[in-house]
Amino acid sequence: MRENSVFAVQPRRFRKTTDSDHDFGIAPNLLEQDFDVKQLNRVWVSDITYIWTEEGWSFLAVVLDLCSRRVVGWAIDDNMKADLPLKALERALRSRQPTSGLIQHSDRGSQYASHRYRKLLADWEAIASMSGTGNCYDNAVAESFFASLKKERIRHQAFATRTEAHDAVAKYIDGFYNPTRYHSTLGYLSPVRYEQEQRLAQAA
Repeated sequence: MRENSVFAVQPRRFRKTTDSDHDFGIAPNLLEQDFDVKQLNRVWVSDITYIWTEEGWSFLAVVLDLCSRRVVGWAIDDNMKADLPLKALERALRSRQPTSGLIQHSDRGSQYASHRYRKLLADWEAIASMSGTGNCYDNAVAESFFASLKKERIRHQAFATRTEAHDAVAKYIDGFYNPTRYHSTLGYLSPVRYEQEQRLAQAA
């Protein structure tokens, strides 16, 4: 292998992103794995993942609209404190302006259970929902997005800096995933195109 400059791909170290050992309140699971949502801005799902760079870990928080599978808010930083998903949620709320009754689903992590996160939801008359203990299937759509991101953009790519990782994520979400990537659950439309079709149907 050395003679032919062949190197084994080293698996990335696992990094836990969910800290459910906290004293914050836990919201009930309102989603219950029902991912078939017909209206935009009725149910959002959120999660956090990690990306390795030579400068250290970067953490990505996303918010997806369950109807269109569109990433409606995201944020990336060098830590996964409460400010990270809070920033992603703020961006989603500002850009989408949902009416009252929105269900915002997440895991039971301390970031999502924090007072500031729950207050922001309350300010927008949104309802918190959380997965069951240790049940990744409850948030399968967010997990699926992260799997696609890593398979199609992140995996086997070395980032020298966190800025490179940020730019790669931005290019993937805003330049490919939302406007271009087809989804079988959307009738092989992209999230942006699916939302356009939804709005045209409602206006007809």
